[in-house]
Parts: sequence; structure tokens; C-alpha cells
Amino acid sequence: MTRSQHAIALGMTFVTGNGALPKIALDSADGARFEAYLHGAQVTSWYPARDSDDRLFLSECAHFAADAAIRGGVPVSFPQFADQGPLPMHGFARAMPWTMVDAGRDASGAAHALFRLTDDTQTRALWPHAFACELEVTAQARRLRLALRIANTGRDPFDFTMALHTYLRVQDVRAVAIDGLEGAHYRDKVLRHNDVTETAASLAIDRPVDRVYRLVPDALIVREGARTLAVKAQGTTDTVIWNPGPGVASPGSDLMPDAYKSFVCVEAAVASAPITLAPAQTWFGSQTLTAD
Repeated sequence: MTRSQHAIALGMTFVTGNGALPKIALDSADGARFEAYLHGAQVTSWYPARDSDDRLFLSECAHFAADAAIRGGVPVSFPQFADQGPLPMHGFARAMPWTMVDAGRDASGAAHALFRLTDDTQTRALWPHAFACELEVTAQARRLRLALRIANTGRDPFDFTMALHTYLRVQDVRAVAIDGLEGAHYRDKVLRHNDVTETAASLAIDRPVDRVYRLVPDALIVREGARTLAVKAQGTTDTVIWNPGPGVASPGSDLMPDAYKSFVCVEAAVASAPITLAPAQTWFGSQTLTAD
């Protein structure tokens, strides 16, 4: 990343990021900070006010290129979650340039940015639908909120799945527990079990985990020692918990062999069943992270 920066609006700088991709850095009046690439509208860093630790994980060997997804932060999966359909893994939105509609500080002093992606010849070659996506990111005090709006701007209905694929940075994932999942039903993609009831009051991340939980309570707590992070979703139907465990990385991979120890993904998602959006309809979903 170069050091050349120039101010665009109060609380914001425009930065040449890795791979020469454009990136914005924003800070709130009370000291919260986040960074986001226009590529994928991807938030890659978040510091709550008064914190010296980044709460989001970004792989040290992430690929920064116009045709690649960035490993870490909060990739936006749309219009397909994972490999559940004919599109590239997790759809195309995370590997396309978005337009920055607005960025800076709002009247309360919060740092915020609004990004937009609409259909074009490239997207319609992959997925023949007219749409508009907007991602609004807000940081203030100890909170980061990501809100996604998806509008059907065409004449025909379409189905979609999605996820805010949030990588939470931890010191050692083997010491992490997630509270709030007990009683929820899930699909275990590692063991290939389709309908399992969670019996643990606290889910330990002590083995490879790839689960799609259905109808999860609004708020989960991610605990690591004395540190906690509340994760609240609205508008989505599922919560995905993912950590690949050891032995996944390979030569040329965008993840170091031991990187699994440094993150756990807790994702607000629509994954169990697609949403059908009629013409002129808009869907809304959000995820809010609140640090202790």
C-alpha cells in the first residue's frame, strides 16, 4: 500500500490499497475506525474506539486482484451462497468493483460508507437478472454495522442466497466458544449431516467446523478468555459458523497453514432456502458486531 492519501470528506481518506485497488479508511469522531475496498465493497479492518487490536482477520497472503476475492474481512456473498448453484463460489459480488455512493461522518459523528453494485453485461452473462445491491457500513464507539439491501429492478422474479462472510480475528481459535446456538438445528457440511440439533451451551471451535444453523436467536456471543464480542443479525434466516482447521492451505493458497488459529467466521446468511424477490421488491439484512 502506498502512503499517498488525500482527504475526501470529514473522517475519510482515499487510499491506494494492495494490488493498486482503491480503498477508503474512515474514522468516527469517537475514534472507531474501519477500512474497505471498493473491490467487493469489502470491509477489511475494524478497530473499535479505544482499541489497538483489529477485530477482523485479513489473511497475510490474500489475493488483491481485479478477478479475485479477498480472503478476510467481510466478503459479500451474492447472489449465491457457497457452491449452492451454478455460479462461481459465493457468487460474483465479492469479486467485482462497487461504486462508492457516500462516505464520511454522519451527524452523530459515526463513520459511514455506502457502496452500490448494479447489473451490467458482465453480471448478466453469469446471472440473467436486473438488480441493485447497496451495502451500508457504520462504525461508532464499540460497534460495527453492515446492512445489505437487494432490490429487484427487473421485470421477472429471481431467487438468491447470500452471506456476510465475517472473519472475526481471535488470538487462538482453540480457546474460542460461541454462546447462543443451543437448540438450533444445523446442517453439518464437514460430517455431511443435514438436520442436527445443537446440544452445546457453548460451541467450542476445537476441530474443523462448517455449519449452517437455522433460526438462530438474534444475538450470539463469541468468547475468548475475558474478551467477548456480540454478533447480532437481522433479516437473515441462517448463521454460518466456519473454521477450516489445520492442513487446508496449499502452495499458492491465500491462507497460511496456521492461519486457521487466528479467526472464526460467524456469518449472517440466507443459505438454507433461497429468497424469491418479485419485481420492484427490496430485501434487507444486517449484521452488527459489538465489542466488549
